Amino acid sequence: MHAMQYEITLPADYDMGIIRDRVARRGHLLDGFPGLGLKAYLIRERAAGSPVNQYAPLYLWTAPEGMNSFLWGPGFQGIVDDFGRPQVQHWTGAAYHNAPSAAAGARTAVRHTQHIPPGVRPGPLVEEAAAETARLALREGAVCAALGVDPYRWELMYVSLWDHDAPAVPGERYEVLHVSAPERGALGRGRHW
Repeated sequence: MHAMQYEITLPADYDMGIIRDRVARRGHLLDGFPGLGLKAYLIRERAAGSPVNQYAPLYLWTAPEGMNSFLWGPGFQGIVDDFGRPQVQHWTGAAYHNAPSAAAGARTAVRHTQHIPPGVRPGPLVEEAAAETARLALREGAVCAALGVDPYRWELMYVSLWDHDAPAVPGERYEVLHVSAPERGALGRGRHW
């Protein structure tokens, strides 16, 4: 599994209805994309208490070939044409869990990053983070939870989807506009090593 996200921060007075309409018109286009485990079309809005207006889709890929096909193909080129070329964050997948509410529609996503300090052995910390991801997926209202690791910046990234608006977990909150999950079953369960 590979996790990927790009964030397009928009002006404070940007009409987020434009993004909502874009996702309503185009979101289904990835509902059958090869290699895509899950894409959550995420936004944050100042009007809802966020510090920024932002379109920030998050992807969980089953293999790098699907991710590469998207990044070098017409799907990502549409983002580049409309918003410029964003920086694409990428994490090696370390764990994935469907939750008891996996069949429910996701309404909220939470992404939390944690720096791995110098001198800390990464193996035991990633092992504990994978266990925490499993516990997160067992919480009421969870749809799924994943863990990624960026070994360049030495950063853990937890992401979780929820069937309600107020999960009591730390991190940046996003509204989920749509989820494409053509190969969700191929993401694997549990830790990925």
